[in-house]
Amino acid sequence: MSVLPAEVHTALAGLLQGLQSPDNVQRTNAEQQLNEEWVAQRPEVLLMGLSEQIELAQDTSTRTFAAVIFRRQSSKPRKAASGQTADLFLTLQDAEREAIRAKLLSCLANETDNSVRSKVGDAVAELARQHTDEGFVWPELLGALFQASQSQDPHQRENAFRIFSTTPQIIEKQHEDVVVTAFKGGFADSETSVRIAAVEAFASFFRSITKKTQSKYYTLIPEILNILPPIKDSGDAELLTKALISLIDLAEVAPKMFKPLFNSLVQFSISVIQDKELGETARQNALELMATFADNAPQMCRKDPNFTNDMVTQCLSLMTDVGADDDDAEEWNISEDHDEESDSNHVAGEQTMDRLANKLGGQAILPPTFNWLPRMMTSSAWRDRHAALMAISAISEGCRELMVGELDKVLDLVLPALRDPHPRVRWAGCNAVGQMSTDFAGTMQEKYHQVVLPSIIPVLESAEPRVQAHAAAALVNFCEEAEKNILEPYLDELLNRLLMLLQSPKRFVQEQALSTIATVADSAEAAFSKYYDTLMPLLFNVLQEEQSKEYRLLRAKAMECATLIALAVGKERMGQDALNLVQLLGRIQNSVSDSDDPQASYLLHCWGRMCRVLGREFVPFLAGVIPPLTELAGAKADIQLLDDEDQVAQIQDEEGWELVPLKGKVIGIKTSILDDKHMAIELIVIYAQVLEDAFEPYVNDIMEKIALPGLAFFFHDPVRVASAKCVPALLNAYKKAHGPESAQLGQLWSRTVERVLEVLSTEPAIDTLAEMYQCFYECLECIGRNCLTTAHMATFIESARGVLQDYQERVKERLEEQAENDDGEEASEEMLFAIEDDQNLLSDMNKAFHTIFKSMGTAFLPHWELLMDFYTMAVANKDPTQRQWAICIFDDVLEFCGPESWKYNEQIMQPLIDGMQDDVPANRQAAVYGVGVAAHKGGEAWSEFAAASLPTLFQVVQRPNARGDDDVFATENASAAIAKILHYNAAKVQNWQEIATAWVDTLPITNDEEATPYAYAFLAQLIEQQNQAVFSQPGKVFTFVVQALEAETLQGQTATRVVSSVKALIQATNTNLAQAAATLTTDQQRTAQAYFS
Repeated sequence: MSVLPAEVHTALAGLLQGLQSPDNVQRTNAEQQLNEEWVAQRPEVLLMGLSEQIELAQDTSTRTFAAVIFRRQSSKPRKAASGQTADLFLTLQDAEREAIRAKLLSCLANETDNSVRSKVGDAVAELARQHTDEGFVWPELLGALFQASQSQDPHQRENAFRIFSTTPQIIEKQHEDVVVTAFKGGFADSETSVRIAAVEAFASFFRSITKKTQSKYYTLIPEILNILPPIKDSGDAELLTKALISLIDLAEVAPKMFKPLFNSLVQFSISVIQDKELGETARQNALELMATFADNAPQMCRKDPNFTNDMVTQCLSLMTDVGADDDDAEEWNISEDHDEESDSNHVAGEQTMDRLANKLGGQAILPPTFNWLPRMMTSSAWRDRHAALMAISAISEGCRELMVGELDKVLDLVLPALRDPHPRVRWAGCNAVGQMSTDFAGTMQEKYHQVVLPSIIPVLESAEPRVQAHAAAALVNFCEEAEKNILEPYLDELLNRLLMLLQSPKRFVQEQALSTIATVADSAEAAFSKYYDTLMPLLFNVLQEEQSKEYRLLRAKAMECATLIALAVGKERMGQDALNLVQLLGRIQNSVSDSDDPQASYLLHCWGRMCRVLGREFVPFLAGVIPPLTELAGAKADIQLLDDEDQVAQIQDEEGWELVPLKGKVIGIKTSILDDKHMAIELIVIYAQVLEDAFEPYVNDIMEKIALPGLAFFFHDPVRVASAKCVPALLNAYKKAHGPESAQLGQLWSRTVERVLEVLSTEPAIDTLAEMYQCFYECLECIGRNCLTTAHMATFIESARGVLQDYQERVKERLEEQAENDDGEEASEEMLFAIEDDQNLLSDMNKAFHTIFKSMGTAFLPHWELLMDFYTMAVANKDPTQRQWAICIFDDVLEFCGPESWKYNEQIMQPLIDGMQDDVPANRQAAVYGVGVAAHKGGEAWSEFAAASLPTLFQVVQRPNARGDDDVFATENASAAIAKILHYNAAKVQNWQEIATAWVDTLPITNDEEATPYAYAFLAQLIEQQNQAVFSQPGKVFTFVVQALEAETLQGQTATRVVSSVKALIQATNTNLAQAAATLTTDQQRTAQAYFS
């Protein structure tokens, strides 16, 4: 029975008809009427009317559409009586809401048509979401849904679980016994569709509850898994896919709850992957389920007796499912859609092999893989050989550590494939070479260039264009990581073949050839000069020709190639061509009119390269370059609120969009704009760094409109990172133009510092926050001394306190998570990345503290000491990163606050003593450096402590592996610290002469350029004083000096002074230089000859 007058329903029926009209004018008028007359003026009538239409309309299409419109309109934002914006339904009066809810639940219970009931369920779920999100109560809902879940009608039961799935918060707060009972009923339902709906609802519910609560529901896993075999046996691939997708969701969240039954699940999934009758989607989802376990519980997978062998076997089998009905690859070769197989079985197999290798590692993956590969490589079936090569490409990154030692054997398998009679096998061989060139970068180029390049360069002459292009692409990977001296002997043959590819009738081959030539030029640098006169005229021809649209990418690649060659050979070699090229780029820029023209984005990079080539000669061209660049860099985020499934589907089909679910709606963010914005800001950084003061006219505008707003551009992390690089570069350009003490720089800094300090408190991403701290300290380095006010320092400390509190909370959570891990289970990759992010954050925070102390000195102490509780906790922490962080800050206090640092001696002394004996080399280095600083800058107050540290410092330099790669910096800093104590605190040192003599043996310093000047200046002082510490062992002194000179740690005025002193020492002691140099390496002997002959 209707509570609204008949005329309301008549009007509403007309409105619904108009909204569905195929006539654009009628539909637009109806939408206007809906918004202006119904939503704006009488929303309670609209929603009640729609709920009554759902109940009373005779035809199912009207009831269905009324339910859809109800759901959409109920969530429209509207100002409530309180003045706050809320979902439309929640702004209604209590009685109105209650009546509408009752009507909807009645419709849900009584509707007989499945499609209508489904849409009513969506509307109920939307209202449920609004209530749970905002803390509103809907007392009748849960009872109605539980009742529906036990209905005689299976469609009612299924619909109840669908609503639970959409809005799991409805049952979150219920006692677990009630929830378990409801789900058990669903899992045991006589109807398969209800069982699947129950599994989907459980997966949604499980993801929404806390980790601690999740364990209460582990007991349901056997009943969930029991659902699977009957579905598989029935051959219903669609229902099986739905069940597998729900299991994937559960495996992502809590893989270990499957542990008791994991082997059974592995065997079931393998049986699905093997079953070709089930179709690709179900088989690939079973594969994805197993890969998800590898991602999230690698140790559990390694321990399973079947997992690794069976998964590798199935992946390799799927990878042979390639080129159906195309044995001779004729169709493949003429196709120019190179992504046409992105969802096929062989791609799924390759991607899973990649994940297995990365997560399980070489020890688990290599034995079963190489059990198959040699046989596959010698198979007469080309698909087997193709799959074997693609498998090598897939696993090389994850198995790098073990494969790199066997690279010669792997190449023995791969390189013959480059001469295989089948083109797709040759293509796969190129793929393997390209991937290995990246994954084994350095080793591949240095040790194996003599077998790799002579094997792949001839493939550029293959008859098949796709093979030619892929060989050229593989050469990009090889050459990117190759030193110029390695490439030089091959340049003639390589470039001759690439030039031939430029004549190919296939445009994609020409484009790839240009990219490869560009990479070769970039790596070969000056050695490329020999080929300049051949190549550059060809590129100029391409750029000067008027081309049709299909040639735009080719011209873009030619621009890229020409400007990379310009960078490689330099402006002197280019002569007039440099300016001609810039003018040509200008003409091309003026011709670009279409928004999808690829030349536009290529041009931006090309201008940046030509700026680096020309330096200040580029300034006249800035007026044409900067406006389009700043337009891109200043772009706003393109964000759309999507509350319509059709809109969502349309956006999903478009490239360059990211969809984010939010409170029952979907937000679409156009990422392609954000990527361009990021790139543009990065290019601005290049201009500011290269041109410095000449870039000054653009600084104010860019700082105000692009760089500073970009620091808080929360739609895209890379934009914020690029902005953080941009701010100090702009400040430096302004400083170069106006001077460090200028009023103009001061005004710009005062506007800038507030915004930079602000983001230290608001930045949500840990890795990006580290970049913000780097931005801050680079700004301070640019501005110089006394650049912060008291208020600035107070703000900095306040934000640092918040960051440190958050950090401690993350560390605590990680420790709790690790405590739950099984014995022998390593930390997840996600956790390792999080730890690395935090280490980088602490490092950049340290540099910020260092720079403030350097700039502000003792004025910073009252602010800094407010964080003392963090330091005292950190120095006693088991985590070495925290200990190092605290010691480094204590070092800064000693270095920049001198004798006034004694005020904190109780907090500083013991950490330095403990740190010198720390097992972690980086912490020993920080501590011994601090002792040296105390001796150098601490004055009388610190002198006794410094002198008392000498025995421990000698222990540091005498550790068993003191000169090893990990320990050498701690050793060299200890040597410099001893020198500082002997120089600055001599009066406090007993047995000074004996210690000075022993100190000589702590040399040389051949790694740490900062430690070298102190130690070697003291050495020169000893020689000048004719001290027996050096006069008794002149040969040693000579050797240690030559070693530092050859390592280039000893440089500048200190080197000049030391060399002069050592010459005097040699002359005074009649030292036999030839005898002293006998222990030196060949390079060191050459250095000795250069300085002392």
